[in-house]
Amino acid sequence: MQPTNPSAMTSPAGNAAPSPMLFFQTATAYQRSAALKTAIDVGLFTAIGEGANATPDVAKRCGAPERGIRILCDYLTVLGFLTKSAGKYSLTPDSALFLDRRSPAYVGIAVDFLNSEQMTDAFNNLTTTVRTGAPANSREGTLLVENPVWVKFARAMAPLAAHAARTLAEMVPPPSRGQSFSVLDIAAGHGLYGLSFAQRYPDARVAGLDWSNVLDVARENAAAAGVADRWRAIPGSAFDVDWDGPHDLILFPNFLHHFDRAGCETLLRKARAALAQDGRVVTLEFVPNDDRVTPPDAAAFAIAMLGSTPAGEAYTFAEYQKMFQAAGFTRNELLPQPIVMSRVIVSQM
Repeated sequence: MQPTNPSAMTSPAGNAAPSPMLFFQTATAYQRSAALKTAIDVGLFTAIGEGANATPDVAKRCGAPERGIRILCDYLTVLGFLTKSAGKYSLTPDSALFLDRRSPAYVGIAVDFLNSEQMTDAFNNLTTTVRTGAPANSREGTLLVENPVWVKFARAMAPLAAHAARTLAEMVPPPSRGQSFSVLDIAAGHGLYGLSFAQRYPDARVAGLDWSNVLDVARENAAAAGVADRWRAIPGSAFDVDWDGPHDLILFPNFLHHFDRAGCETLLRKARAALAQDGRVVTLEFVPNDDRVTPPDAAAFAIAMLGSTPAGEAYTFAEYQKMFQAAGFTRNELLPQPIVMSRVIVSQM
């Protein structure tokens, strides 16, 4: 949904000339996220998807003056979320699938977390964070006990995680078919990663570990998925509570990146102690290459950890291997198929 980057201007000879455009686009990037959130808030994508294509029709459907809707639609067209022809707007295929509220793949609710005050505040003072080494909004950042931001995360990010959760269950088969097996979902949040195994495999029993207030959301999702009878809650901190093993599969979906290496190894040792003899640990993570700048989406995730955690990182596979080996895991495989921006690591004792 991104237009061609105009930051690389060319000279008459065809050579790239210095340009301030990248600076300008990055310095004003807050306008992009604000425009996207506003369009979602007023239901603009859904209005266009339902057939309101001209500015007066879109404005009427959104309950807003024409000037604001026209400027917003033109800006979203520049960004690549809409197309415009003969004064009428249409959704791109991506916008139709992910931003029209009628679509089963709708993910617009994710802005409630991604653009929440708790998250944006961390980056309003990033200079302080870089200079001090600690999140500017609090020393613990998002890791505060029972932080309500994770309830918002669980509700807002579930649609964005749904496809990844289903894909993970497809990529990692159960230890044995026809026999009951146990799955532990660490920092379960919305619970979709563990629940995807319960939905795909009738023999799976799933436990979700997270703060009690967050597990209320996972409990709702388990009921909605029709697997509440095979799902249970383990409330509390993953560092402190009993993991109630042995488990055949232990899932770490986008969790280890919040901690320093010592914290990760502490969790991995607990995983080894709670794992069945032939069990596996399945880690879903943003894993950059050793150069830490490719692939770009995974590498860029490190800045999110800088702004919101005391010591979190986007770790390379080599770094994860060392952590798992220190915790007693001798086999660690990075699966070739990525899931959106994340990669899957399967570890065994």
